[in-house]
Amino acid sequence: MKIGEFNLQTDGTYIIAELSANHNGSLQIALDTIKAAKECGANAIKLQTYTADTLTLNSVNEDFIVSGGTLWDGKTLYELYKWAYTPWEWHKELFDYARSIDIDIFSTPFDKIAVDFLEQFNPSAYKIASFEITDYELVRYTASKGKPIIISTGIAAIDEIQDVVNICKSVGNENIILLKCVSEYPAPLDEANLKTIPNMKETFDVEVGFSDHTLGVTAPIVAVALGAKVIEKHFIIDKSIGGADCEFSLDKSEFKQMVESVRNCEKLIGMVDYSLTDKKKKQRRFARSLYISKDIKKGEIFSLENIKSVRPFYGLHPKYLNDVLGKVALKDYKFGDRVEKNTFQM
Repeated sequence: MKIGEFNLQTDGTYIIAELSANHNGSLQIALDTIKAAKECGANAIKLQTYTADTLTLNSVNEDFIVSGGTLWDGKTLYELYKWAYTPWEWHKELFDYARSIDIDIFSTPFDKIAVDFLEQFNPSAYKIASFEITDYELVRYTASKGKPIIISTGIAAIDEIQDVVNICKSVGNENIILLKCVSEYPAPLDEANLKTIPNMKETFDVEVGFSDHTLGVTAPIVAVALGAKVIEKHFIIDKSIGGADCEFSLDKSEFKQMVESVRNCEKLIGMVDYSLTDKKKKQRRFARSLYISKDIKKGEIFSLENIKSVRPFYGLHPKYLNDVLGKVALKDYKFGDRVEKNTFQM
């Protein structure tokens, strides 16, 4: 599967820098963040496309006030989304700029109107947010556009995950990537349960990644080691600017460290390989082989008293030791001579 020009089968892990609310209301900060994401090694920058009115009601009823120990307790949902949203009139400039510096760009639509709006920019993919995974009609409509569809599963039951996979396939979209996700901000490490990643791959038979809300860079590295092909992490150019998502975002130095660590993890994972490379063959000289450990006269019998398995590996393979024992020497041998196939009488 490809996202833009990036091939998930051959190009490694697709790393997404989530802009989210980290522009803090400034178009220039948004542009600078895109540039910084590119410099840090991200493959893509991701936006969120909604307005407060498309997400919620401007109500102060208790149901609409954030609570429960979040970073945003006390705000109404309308206030939060009005604070955090990315103005739609910015999108063209953001898309154009990202493409001009060769970093992929796409967005999370939160309703059908947002999908229609984003289509004009021909994004390389679409993202379905965790809290929208139960909006089956949004999933269906978004998937019908034929772009790779990346779906966070943070609050979904297993049957709902299967439902959205089936929905995407029902409209002819097989380019599905499910993201393991914990929809807490920040998310505790002991709730990540990253062993779910290979199980998701096996259970749903689609590509799998990880949308990370934990603090630090450890979780994405572990996720890649467990098979994640996509990593999404909130990115902020400078934590001093603050903002709705600042507390669980990585700054430039942290994000760069994460990217470098993920790339090193990829190198460590490598591929299934039992071949004897030139390097391995060269190092085999330090393995053991059979050598004469005591002077032997022609006609004497080889025994554990006069041959040993020792380093280096220029003599006969140690697996032949029992074949040699009890055989007759064909000539005189000195201490330190190699045991070779022509050393003894079969």
